Amino acid sequence: MAEPYRSTPIFDENTLPDALRNRHQTKEGVWGLIRVLEGELNLTYVEPHSEKVLTPGSPGLVAPQQIHFVTALGPLRMQVDFYNEPPTP
Repeated sequence: MAEPYRSTPIFDENTLPDALRNRHQTKEGVWGLIRVLEGELNLTYVEPHSEKVLTPGSPGLVAPQQIHFVTALGPLRMQVDFYNEPPTP
């Protein structure tokens, strides 16, 4: 089972960085697993366009170099784990 090599701090709807709220991507060879600890978060994949509402029981996986952004859907707590290989959500 893959283990994250790094995790972000825990963010809430007020501390969620602009870098995550705007279009961005992971680096080559890096997978991101967006975990919602409380509340809901909308994950938007840019190409091809799709959206997914993330909840504590439903994390979001971002593939290497996949362009995406997130939108808080009210009060929340979330964190991103980074992996060198595909994680098992």
